Formats: sequence, C-alpha cells, structure tokens
Amino acid sequence: MSSTIIAVLLLLTFAGFIYYILKGGNLMIGFFVMAILWSVIGMVPFTTAIQKVFAEPALNYGPTIIYIVFGSWFGRVLVDSGIAPAISEQTNKVGKKKPLLAAILIILVTAFIFVSAYGVGSVIAIGVILLPIMLSVGIPRDIALSAFSLAIGAPMYINVVLFNQIKAFFPHAEYGGRYLQFGIVATAVQLLAVVLFLFWHRKKINPANAEENLRMIGAENSDSTEAKKIPKIAFIIPIIPVLMNMLFKWDAIPALTLATLLAIAITGNAKSYKKGVAFLNETIQHAISDIAGLIMFLMALIMFSGAASINAERFRPIFATILPHNHLVLALALGVLAPLALFRGPLHVWGAGAATAAVLSGTGLFNDAFLLPLLYVPTLMAVSTDITQSWNVWGLDYMKVQSRDFLKNGIPIMLVVSIINEALVFYFFG
Repeated sequence: MSSTIIAVLLLLTFAGFIYYILKGGNLMIGFFVMAILWSVIGMVPFTTAIQKVFAEPALNYGPTIIYIVFGSWFGRVLVDSGIAPAISEQTNKVGKKKPLLAAILIILVTAFIFVSAYGVGSVIAIGVILLPIMLSVGIPRDIALSAFSLAIGAPMYINVVLFNQIKAFFPHAEYGGRYLQFGIVATAVQLLAVVLFLFWHRKKINPANAEENLRMIGAENSDSTEAKKIPKIAFIIPIIPVLMNMLFKWDAIPALTLATLLAIAITGNAKSYKKGVAFLNETIQHAISDIAGLIMFLMALIMFSGAASINAERFRPIFATILPHNHLVLALALGVLAPLALFRGPLHVWGAGAATAAVLSGTGLFNDAFLLPLLYVPTLMAVSTDITQSWNVWGLDYMKVQSRDFLKNGIPIMLVVSIINEALVFYFFG
C-alpha cells in the first residue's frame, strides 16, 4: 500500500474522529482507538507500536503529570485555605459593578503572566484563581474558559520557552529583532480579539448565576470560608510560583511547593502539628481525585501523538503536491486552513504537522525566518482552543464545560486571528 493511500486513509479516520468529538464522544476512548487505528493503518510493526506508541510516550509524559499533580494540589490549598474565596470576594466589589471591565483586566493579567510563564502547572496555578473570579462576576463557564485559554495563547508568540521548542524544526530562526516585532503585534491582535469576544457576549453576563457556576466547579464560598479572615499578605500567594520562575528561574514544582506551604502556614492551617498534617492529607487526597480522569485522558492523548509522529512522513507526498510556492499565497492559505492544526492535525507542528514542517523546510524555497512564524500561527490556534492541549483539557474538566462548546467559542475567533496574523507573517518576513 502506497504512502499516499495510507495518508488518505489516516485523514479519513481523522475526519471521523472529529465528527465523533463534535457529537460529544468520550475523548479518552476516542484518542485510544485512534492510536490503535493509526498504528494499524500506518502499518506500524507490532513491536514498534507497543514501544513507541503505547509505552514510551506515556512514560515520557511522566514529568508533565507531576506538574499537573502539584498544580492541582496548589489549587486545592488555595480554595480550602480560604485564599481563593477571599480574592474573589475582593474582586466582586469592583466586578459586580463593572463585570466586563473586570473580565478584560483578568485576561490582560493572564496574558502578562504567560509572556514568561509556561506549562500546565503554571496554567493550573493561575487558573484556579482567575477562573473562579470570572465566574463570581457572572461570566458563564464556557465564555470564561474560552477567554482564559485564548489569553494564554496570545503571548505564546513571544514566550521564549515555547519559541525554543518550535525552533527545533527551524534551527536558523532567531528570537529577537524582526521576529519580536512580529510577535508583539500578533499577540496584540489576539488579545484584541479576546476583548471583542467578551464584548460580543456581554449580554450573557449574569451575576445571579455566579453562585451556581462556582458550586459546579467546587469553588463556591461556603459560610465558613466566607467568615474566615485571611491575612492580606496571603493575596500574593497565587503569583509566587510565577515570580520564583521569573526572578530565580525555579522549576514549577519547587515553586508550587513553596507557594503551597506558605499558603498553609499564613492562613493558620499549620498552627499545630496535628492540624497541619490533617489539612495536608485532606488537600492532597482531594487534589489527586480532582485530576484522576484527566491523567488517564492525557495518557490516551499522548499515545495518539506517538502514532501521529510515526505516521508524519506519510503526509509528505500530499503536502509536497498541494502546497503553493508563493509566500503570500502560502501565508493566506495557512491562515484559512489554520483549523487543520486542531486535534494534532497536519498544521500542528507537535502533531501530524511535523510532516508539513519537514516538507516546507525540505523544499528550500522558504527560509526558516519565514517558516517558523508561518507554522507557529496555526499551531498557536490549537494551543489556544484545541481540546488536545493539556491545559485546555484541564480547563474543560475543572470548569465542567463541554468540548463542543469550547470549540464553537474558540474556532471562529481564532480563524480570524490566524488569517490576520498570517498576513502579518508575509508583511514581516515575505
């Protein structure tokens, strides 16, 4: 069977998978079945599939799971210690008067943090604070999650951590100079789109639904939590992990651990050894149970990613035939086709798009300075609104939002952003 036929069959199963997801199918089962199908259709040798699809990807994902665990624990401590409810209460004093302004400020703060912060641990640490605040001023859960995720994706254009990851595909591209100018403008475009997204949905903001939405995600303010007095200094606890990374280059795990222990101590939950141990055990158990389903989903996702990576070369003949050679046409085409980056598709460089990157780079028609932002735009569409992105998966689980609602909110706005930013790619690098 030729590579072209195999590639077509893989794309057909991929289309069927997207249909299954849009109909509300179970993501964990879907990705696991896709990993099997892509291994079989791609004619991956049995022993290779066992090792490279089902074993190594899951084992190599261990560090990310640890970040999720520590981030979840930090979030649980922030809620149970009373810090998160206290911050929400303070924000409500302004937010209830001007909820739209409060939401815009929150997404700007989010974008500022993720100019330098990166990773699912950081997203969880920030999300467990900012998302309940957005709910507390009456923003619907799906709107709040979409705005939050889009605000995280916006500054990734200038996030040096993620840039260095994509640079592996285009080693001659440089961070700085003209790229940084492009990155700042592209970030501004996406942030403006998020603001317009919130403005468009402003009539859906209803403070009367705040308590119900908070209750659904387990962040409601109980009477005991409301009555608990929290020292004002505790309000800086949520930004400690980010500050430790920015100022001292700490990894997320020690940064989250320090912030968690400080939260326990400052809020008086460690006044006695017995009380401290009890609070520690309770929050850890709760935190692990919060993410049990998420972890198993991510195992299925990473197995599919392993199968997609192995089959990436299958797409080379198709892309080599259909891709245009003109800079402007190519840029605009990738803008319009940016949704193909979703579900780790052929325009997502950390998915099947690895083949696209290899084909474009191998043609010699385009330099790395042009190719990196060219493929970064659709990839960041996926980072911002794809349900295969680890922190988006966490958000869906945490906010109790349906995947189809998340996609319906994010895809249209990110399609427009992608077309505009691809035009900027041509302007700066074409």
